[in-house]
Order: sequence, then C-alpha cells, then structure tokens
Amino acid sequence: MIAARSARRLILAAALLGLALRLAFGLLYWVDKPMTHDEREYLSLSRSLTQGRGFVHDDAEDPGTGQRFGRAPGYPVFLALIGAGTLPPPDATPPGVKIAQSGLGALLVGLIAGIAWLAAGPHAAVAAALVAAVYPSLVWTPAQVLSETLYSVVALAAALLLQIAADRSSGAGTRRGALVPGVGAGLLVGTAVLVRPAMLFFVPLAVLWLVATRRRALTIVLLTATLAIVAPWTARNYRVHGRFVLVASEGGVTFWTGNHPLARGEGDLAANPLIKQAELEFRRRHPGLTPDELEPLYYRDALRHIAASPVWWLGLTARKAFYTVVPIGPSYALHSLRYRLASTLPYLLILPWAVAGIRRLWRGPRRPAAPFLLGASAVLVCLVFFPQERFRIPIIDPLLIVGAAAALRPDPQSS
Repeated sequence: MIAARSARRLILAAALLGLALRLAFGLLYWVDKPMTHDEREYLSLSRSLTQGRGFVHDDAEDPGTGQRFGRAPGYPVFLALIGAGTLPPPDATPPGVKIAQSGLGALLVGLIAGIAWLAAGPHAAVAAALVAAVYPSLVWTPAQVLSETLYSVVALAAALLLQIAADRSSGAGTRRGALVPGVGAGLLVGTAVLVRPAMLFFVPLAVLWLVATRRRALTIVLLTATLAIVAPWTARNYRVHGRFVLVASEGGVTFWTGNHPLARGEGDLAANPLIKQAELEFRRRHPGLTPDELEPLYYRDALRHIAASPVWWLGLTARKAFYTVVPIGPSYALHSLRYRLASTLPYLLILPWAVAGIRRLWRGPRRPAAPFLLGASAVLVCLVFFPQERFRIPIIDPLLIVGAAAALRPDPQSS
C-alpha cells in the first residue's frame, strides 16, 4: 500500500504536470482561434461589469442570428475578477484567461484525486490524478472562454465537501464536525448554480439522499447556505425581468431545442440546421419580444409538442440516453477528425473500467454518494435538455476517471 505522504507528493506532481500541459496547449497551440457566440457573450458581460454598467451586454458585439438571453452571472464575474473585462473585444481567447483557467485545471486534478482518495484510498487517488492531468478534454477546455473549467472545480468541490460532511454526521458525537463542511458545500452548490444552472438538478437529488439517510440537520444547512447565495440573484432577476427567473433566462430555448419535433437527440442549434431555421421562424412569429420575454414561450411550445406526442418523446429521450453515453452525435461532426479522435478515444478507453470501478465503489464501505449524485444530475440534464460534449466534460468525465482509477488501482480496504 502506498504511503499517504508519497501519494500526496505524486498527486502534487500530477497537478503540476496538468498545469504545464494546459498552459502549453493554451499559450502555444490554441492561438488566434476564432471564438464562439457564447465566448463573446461572456466577455461582453465581463466588460460591462468592469466598466460599472451592470450585468448587461456590450453593444460593441454583434450577436448575428444568435440571441442574448440573460446569463448566469458566475462566469462573467470570474472573468471580470481576473481582468478579462478590461480588454477591448478580442478576436481570440485572452492569454490571462488561459493562464487563470489552467490554474483551475490543475486544481481540478487535485479535486478528482481527492474524491478518489475518499472513496478508494491513496492508490486510486494517484491513478486518478495522473489520468486527469493528461486527459485531453480536460487539457484543452481551459483554453476557451467557457464556463466548463470553473464549473467543474466548484461543483466537484461542493460534492466532495458534502460527502465529507455526510460522513462526519453519520456517527454519534460527530454532528458538530459536519457543520463547517456542510456550510461550505452549500455555499459552493449555490456558487455552482450561479456559474451554470445545471447544478440545480443536483440539489433535489442531494436533499432526497440526506433525508433518506436521516441527515435532516445537514439537509437544512445545505439548503440554507445554497439559498443564501442564489436568492439575492433571483431577487435581482425579478426586479429586472418583472417575473420569476431563478438564475438565467436561457433555459427555455435550450429545452425547446432538445425537445423539438426535429430534434435528433444530441447537439445544439449549431449542430442541427433544420432546428435553427425553425427557431428563426419561431422568433418571426413573435415579433417585438426580447429573448428574455420569449423564454416562457419556448417552454410552452416544447411542452405542447411533448403532450401531443408522448410516445415520440419517449423515443427521443431514449436517443438522448444513447448519445449521453456514446459520443457520435451530430455536434461531434462539426469538429475535425483529429479533434474527434482526441476527444472520444480517451473517453471510450476509460469507460469500461469506469463502469467496473463505479460498481465496486457503490458496493464498497466508502460509497461516494454525493459525487455519484452529482454525476446523476449531469445525466438528467442531458435527458431533459440534450446531450452534448460540453455538458458531459465538466462532471461526467472526471467521475469516470475516479471510477476507472478505482478499478485499476483499488486499495485492499475498498474492495
């Protein structure tokens, strides 16, 4: 069995390796690459925040045929804090963003190792850290102005702290020791919700688990701390939009895209040109409405389709489940063959080991229920909206790495 001190040194070395690879990719290879609509919107919001104009879009950016919905505030605030908002509209990812997110990527390596250690011991932690350090999708994500890396760090840290709090609250005399990690978990859950509202799917799953395992006090702590972070932003939304918007107003079009009669079960509007044309027609049928005002109409239209054809919708959901696991949907065809191979081959390589390892962990004495529920919430997001690589990478891939590490390098006490 590997000594704890040696394991920590190896994990630190893996994190430093991960940092070097992310910096090298971002600063030496991912140079002068055009940015997507989402990337430009995030930078636009960060500029407005930096200039003191509030959470509004910068009119210097032309959205083209895209729409400017109300975004979650967490990632634009992060960009403003690291100085990205002081720059004029760039043509490519600013180097400062790449450097800051590479640091987050190195921290993510440590978090993945921490979850593996908690569940399966130091051997699995070292293996998970080494895989996470070189895993291609996690290496290149920090080079883009997208919320994946920040969200992955905050969400996985929340799940890890919640698991620690739950473990401490399960024994007599340890409830007080669960308070600090419980509060920390709730604050991080709320922060993750403000980075990506997909984290909302984790909250009811965590509450059901805590209630079922008779950790009611921890449930209250988690919900209170989460609401303390999210509620002020929800109140701001009500003041701005004149209606209840929990976090962001972009959910309607995403739900509509994933549940449209033309939906193929995977990919956003960019990967489905026919749905893009239908979306433009939908907007023409509602002239004069802002994107925020259109959000409830998107939900209403999608729910009408589902109610009219429930059997079709069940089949669509089955296709979503397939594409959540098998990375061959239409959105992958938008990328080069080299990108597809670098993205899918490592994922498919660790998948069978991850399934075996997760089964072993679930049956073991240190079941990481909170991280597993976070993974389940990410799957639910794919089923309710639609699966896409960007939805998979932040949560599902790191947890697959944990599972694969437990299968490849299990500790005696975890078997």
